[in-house]
Amino acid sequence: MVIALVVLLIISSIGLIAAVLLQSGRSAGLSGAITGAGESMFGKKKGMDELFAKSTAVLAGIFLLSSLFLAMVLK
Repeated sequence: MVIALVVLLIISSIGLIAAVLLQSGRSAGLSGAITGAGESMFGKKKGMDELFAKSTAVLAGIFLLSSLFLAMVLK
């Protein structure tokens, strides 16, 4: 069980790092410099950014739960 939790923790951590790095920044490129405040107020998310945001939340939850369960098992 410990090995399965460690493997799940490693996979979720690598996936979480990848999902965060693949997201575009808040002010990416020249369009971010011009319309930064308007986009942050009204929101302008593309399909891939929305997918990465959802996958980041899911992977963060899996990472949190697996690290908590691992800490409880090892204690």
